[in-house]
Amino acid sequence: MPYTLADVLPSVAASFGMDVAAPLWLVPHRDVVVLLIDGLGAELLARHRDVAPTLAEHVATTLTAGFPATTATSLTSLAVGAPCATHGVIGYSFAVPDTGGPRLLNALRWRLDTAVGDDALHTHPPETVQQRPSRVQDLAAHGVEVHYVIPGYQRDSGLTRAAFRAAGTVHPAATLDELRAGILAVAEHSGVESRFAYAYFADLDATGHLHGPGSPQWLEMLRRVDACVAGLLTDLPGTCALLITGDHGMILADNVIDLDAREHLHRDVRLIGGEARVRHIYLDDPAAFADVRDRWTGELSTHARVVGREQALDEHWFGPTPPDEIITARIGDLIAVAQGGTVLVRPGDEPLESTLLGHHGAWTAQEQVVPLIATAGAICERTTS
Repeated sequence: MPYTLADVLPSVAASFGMDVAAPLWLVPHRDVVVLLIDGLGAELLARHRDVAPTLAEHVATTLTAGFPATTATSLTSLAVGAPCATHGVIGYSFAVPDTGGPRLLNALRWRLDTAVGDDALHTHPPETVQQRPSRVQDLAAHGVEVHYVIPGYQRDSGLTRAAFRAAGTVHPAATLDELRAGILAVAEHSGVESRFAYAYFADLDATGHLHGPGSPQWLEMLRRVDACVAGLLTDLPGTCALLITGDHGMILADNVIDLDAREHLHRDVRLIGGEARVRHIYLDDPAAFADVRDRWTGELSTHARVVGREQALDEHWFGPTPPDEIITARIGDLIAVAQGGTVLVRPGDEPLESTLLGHHGAWTAQEQVVPLIATAGAICERTTS
């Protein structure tokens, strides 16, 4: 059975002596840092191992991000140690109840309707949207010091509150130099108490979105990330294990379908959520299901797979355990998953997102498979068999 992002923190907890199942066998260390490099896909890394020899050399195994392969979902799966059928952050944006009827919640920005819409922190508190305890909370309760090496804006963001749910010492880090300094500040101490740090770096993903994965700009950013990691592997004390992974990979769009320009696709449709590779379609009237499904299937043809909610749940798209009623209602009546290099854009509501070259979210290995990179000896060999 393949490992998933949700397996990482339970395995970290077990390495600290907690009585939890450990899918990955981590060698106990005084301190553990988990660094998530946004957009670091395993296939992209393997393809460009000459640019990132240190990262490529230290790949211990690979993980699946889970569906959909998108940042808000993946970070929550990592932090909670469970897929989105359990934690409920089922995509980039999804329907939530509101006073005037359902509205889209952009889980990455924690805003309503669009990425620049009304602030949802008060109307939809993160701790009520995602109610599961996180594995970081478990570590804190076990006496492990919690640290965050993250951009300053993430300190109190809705997604951070929803996913991690645990206070800790924050080391603001938006650049690679700040990331390195923050991680070393966590690991270089003379105490006997254990520390756990979650660290995050955004720029590889941002560069891939803007210029495309594999572009000269993206390759230069990958080279810089690799150099930073090489320095960390040299300078970190042996008391600290460094685990590095990604939240998703990325594909280069080569076929753009403008959903806004196809008015017949909006008939009987109340909301269209998700993102360009995975669309949640919410109906005005469930009785129109067959008609809407047939229109979307006929229009998108070989460019996307369109299925109903029940089929997606029967096939366990969002995780092996059935979601509760609240989470089930967040899933579209229909789900359209792009195939090949197709993207399903909405320039009206998503003007910036619709101009991007790199995308993720769907089922391809380029999007789903991420590496797990580790300091030497941090992961027992049986995890790679």
